[in-house]
Amino acid sequence: MAPHLLLHGVNAHYGRAHILFDVDLEVRRGEVMALLGRNGAGKSTTIKTIIGMVRATSGRIEFGDERIEREPIYRISRRGLGYVPEERRIFSELTVLENLAVARRPARDGAQPWTTERLFAVFPNLAEARNRMGGGMSGGEQQMLAIARTLMGNPSCLLLDEPSEGLSPKIVELLAETIVALRREQLTILLSEQNLHFARMVSDRATIIEKGRVRYTGTMDELDSNEAIQQEYLSV
Repeated sequence: MAPHLLLHGVNAHYGRAHILFDVDLEVRRGEVMALLGRNGAGKSTTIKTIIGMVRATSGRIEFGDERIEREPIYRISRRGLGYVPEERRIFSELTVLENLAVARRPARDGAQPWTTERLFAVFPNLAEARNRMGGGMSGGEQQMLAIARTLMGNPSCLLLDEPSEGLSPKIVELLAETIVALRREQLTILLSEQNLHFARMVSDRATIIEKGRVRYTGTMDELDSNEAIQQEYLSV
């Protein structure tokens, strides 16, 4: 089966600084792939390069059967890539329901659409807070809302940038349960993450990036059994 999302030989720069070096990455349809690495390793840059916020200077990015590395962000989004930034960027002066409403887009052919009712079944805490202002919510609630709002665009692949950052252990576990529920919906997910414990709870496979280069790819079970790789690239 062809990968849902593919990066091959991708390089990226910030100005004259070379940040990503020949990155190869493959995410299969319906799986959760963790992009792991220390702070500054290139995880967020990889996510931003996929969605078009940072332009690949060489290499190719394929989503489905289409190349997207030269397309503008809005076209990449319309193809079915949903992006949840680390900063969340919810509308603080809108309610939960209003945040969801502004992101609604038509469902893709043959796909079950995401509705508020369906989202509230996956995010019960948002159902209870449906009339609260986004700015009055906790960090964990805002993260859930950011993911739910992106799903209202009916993506087939979700890019999550550091989703567990700054959240309490209890909320991290709740977020993990949510991502596992989304995996059961056959949603393809790529998440950048520093928290190996969180990645273990949700991911099928992992790719490790360090100084802009891919150093390891394997299943989570294989990574768990490889203490040398963990020590070299993930320990603080």
